[in-house]
Amino acid sequence: MAVYIILILIICISAFLLTFQQLGRSDPNYREESKTQLKRLSMIYVVAIIGSVIALVIYMSVS
Repeated sequence: MAVYIILILIICISAFLLTFQQLGRSDPNYREESKTQLKRLSMIYVVAIIGSVIALVIYMSVS
């Protein structure tokens, strides 16, 4: 079970880091326009991670 948890954490962290890597593009307008999108995406990550942890705790307590 620990292997699955570690795998999920690696996938989530990789997706988060790759998202921020995309913000480093050289187009100056892209960075300015992406501020609102970055806030929304960050909130999606927070909700997804918290929801995943809650689901994992519930699953582990039922099993």
